[in-house]
Amino acid sequence: MIALTDIQNAMQRISKWIHVTPVFTSQMLDSLSCNRVFLKAENLQKSGSFKFRGAMNFMLSMPEQQRTLGAVTGSSGNHGQALACAGKLLGVDVTVVVPEDVSVAKLAAIEGYGAKIERCGRTSTERLNRAHEISQQSGKVFVPPFDHPWIMAGQGTIGLELIEQLGQIDAVLVPCGGCGLISGISVALKESLKNVRIYGVEPEQSNSTYLSFKAGHLVELKNINTIADGLRTAMPGKLTFPIVQRYVDDILLVSESEIKQTMIFLLERMKILVEPSGAVTVAALIFNKVPLQNKKVVAILSGGNVDLLALSSWIDEVKQGGIEFESKSS
Repeated sequence: MIALTDIQNAMQRISKWIHVTPVFTSQMLDSLSCNRVFLKAENLQKSGSFKFRGAMNFMLSMPEQQRTLGAVTGSSGNHGQALACAGKLLGVDVTVVVPEDVSVAKLAAIEGYGAKIERCGRTSTERLNRAHEISQQSGKVFVPPFDHPWIMAGQGTIGLELIEQLGQIDAVLVPCGGCGLISGISVALKESLKNVRIYGVEPEQSNSTYLSFKAGHLVELKNINTIADGLRTAMPGKLTFPIVQRYVDDILLVSESEIKQTMIFLLERMKILVEPSGAVTVAALIFNKVPLQNKKVVAILSGGNVDLLALSSWIDEVKQGGIEFESKSS
């Protein structure tokens, strides 16, 4: 379990390295959801996602002697990009174990930051096990993608920024994969604001947090098939899940079609490029999954690292099928 002070200390540690990301609004989005909606644009963070906060906090929390050994992690893309970016800035050698079907855009970005790449399997379990092996063989420090206090505290700095930018908030929607993001944000907001509600959002086809939350214990998925590659996590973390149980109000699910339509909505109406994992929160609002009206609601846009070829095919698919959502007020 992490405390509010851990997140405040993380903010002091990383503040000179990160972007204070903007908050956007849309009258159309307000109308569709019947709420006053604010989009926290972590897709504009360094390395293209919120993951940079946790990766940099982990790196800066390590003793100098450990940093000289290098770092290794397993990642579907964004955490690997973030760690590679942090490593480049701090002069730390980084290795990233990626899945066989890693996004072309994310792979190119990881390589662009100078990290070494190894491919392994398709599940988070496979790539994390391989990263552990490399750590044991090479002496490089293993950097978990989500299940570590330093990672959670770094991600939680988003919550502190939201309070500075917006003051009192009624609810926040957060994408769920391993739950490092939602655990950090939940602690920051629930320990700072009164009556704020926290909702996690997952794809229907990668719903380990939803199943675990409803069951009251960790549930591991065997088959995951979603375009939201950043949320393809077999199960929440052993450290993050107790925080989810304590602070999160509910977990919401969205379909693959809803994610695609939302990405196109954000691109066309708001000129914001968001990856599938980052669009799930807005999809929950647009497709009426959120049990709120007339509230001040924040949706976290967790990342913007999109494979443009895949995006092109999704645009064609959505255009052929038509946009399905309508304003509640119509």
